[in-house]
Amino acid sequence: MVYINEISAHSGKNVTLKGWVYNIRTSKKLVFLIVRDGTGLCQTVVAKEDVPDQVWELAMSLQQESAIEITGRVNADDRSIGGYELHVSDLSLVSQAEDYPITPKEHGVEFLMEHRHLWLRSRKQWAAMRVRNTIIYGLHRFFQDRGFIQMDAPIFTGNAAEGTTNLFETDYFDRKAYLTQSGQLYGEAMAMAHGKIYTFGPTFRAEKSKTRRHLTEFWMIEPEMAYYDLAMNMDLAEEMVSFVVSEVLRQNRDELEILDRDIARLEKIKAPFPRISYTEAVERLNSKEMQEKLDEMEADRKKEAEVLKEELSSLDTEFGQAKKGRKFQIDRRRGEINARIDQIEEDLRNIPVWKKSALKKKWGEDFGGSDETLLTMDEDTPVMVYGYPAEVKAFYMKRDPENEDIALGVDMLAPEGYGEIIGGGQREEDLEILKKRLQEHNLPEEQFRWYLDLRRYGTVPHSGFGLGLERTVAWLCGLKHVRETIPFPRMMGRLYP
Repeated sequence: MVYINEISAHSGKNVTLKGWVYNIRTSKKLVFLIVRDGTGLCQTVVAKEDVPDQVWELAMSLQQESAIEITGRVNADDRSIGGYELHVSDLSLVSQAEDYPITPKEHGVEFLMEHRHLWLRSRKQWAAMRVRNTIIYGLHRFFQDRGFIQMDAPIFTGNAAEGTTNLFETDYFDRKAYLTQSGQLYGEAMAMAHGKIYTFGPTFRAEKSKTRRHLTEFWMIEPEMAYYDLAMNMDLAEEMVSFVVSEVLRQNRDELEILDRDIARLEKIKAPFPRISYTEAVERLNSKEMQEKLDEMEADRKKEAEVLKEELSSLDTEFGQAKKGRKFQIDRRRGEINARIDQIEEDLRNIPVWKKSALKKKWGEDFGGSDETLLTMDEDTPVMVYGYPAEVKAFYMKRDPENEDIALGVDMLAPEGYGEIIGGGQREEDLEILKKRLQEHNLPEEQFRWYLDLRRYGTVPHSGFGLGLERTVAWLCGLKHVRETIPFPRMMGRLYP
């Protein structure tokens, strides 16, 4: 047996593939089977005159997603997927599929989510999961190569680090427990034992949000480092993201093309990233220049929509007279145009809201999704915003020694409207100050006794951050919604399959 991603090494030879029927085209004398095996797709050709009658009859009877074993000669063909195709000499059935519910026709998102267990087999979903795998492996490599060790934080916690309003509460043998929203507090304890550690696991948020950036269950990678200040923390985050992007570009160009991702944009993502203070960010949002940019964007989007609609009308006229091959090209281009028009119409709905929000943004308010979009609109790389108001940050965030109102925290905002992918900062190492912060946040000191112990026994300056995996996958894949970045997404109203 040979895997499809290895087939180029077997040109001119007979091989056997084991997989599933991805697509079927038939004629009187030929059956074209697109076969997938998890590593890729391969076009196979069954010629009636070259195979026994039972093989031909089987090929003609196959349904989409039937499981098969197929043997034939590998021939180079630039017109085929992957540059090779298989001329079939034998075919056997492992299992015949029933009528497959996901067809080439357009399906609504709700239908696809109800069939997520099957939607994962679709080409773009397959590509996104391969990119996700590269990101995960790249993150592990990055930290392991730099002397970090991976450790694991508990999923059940007895304390609510940032209040209980966005935590899932559960009964834990007649005691209250919560599904973790972060492994960070435990990561600090591990860092005091090992110096540099990272955790990687699922985290949970019960906030009732239905935006395209939110899941109730998502994965976080969270490094914690002893003797790191905010500047060192920011340097590490920047280096990590640059490394992961380079790994995706190195390993997943085929997948990025399947996803229609603009690879040129990803190639621009190299350190150093712009760094601005929260105060500078607010001033940027409030500025006259921001209003002018949004006015210009609105005018540009309207012109672009007009041009695209004219092209669409021209393609519709051409379609009726076009040959089969050209019709395929027209259909593809129409799909691209309609997708872009949908995005433009969404932008035109959002721009007036963005203008109003930006102009009214006040110092001390946290940034929303539209603010994050505007702060990165002119940037090719992520933007790092540091020095947030202490009031909008967690109790454990260290304050700026020169300004008690500012926390030594940082968020990394991805470009192209993907928002915050990293949040972190320097942790408060002073025992008495930390006790005071717990009181200010109405958090019970007894529940954090172990956490305070870290300040009693060898306290040191330390920092860390958390990267949201699904938002990072969405950004690098160019996916609009995070529900497509995890095999089985959990959202408000979505617990099936």
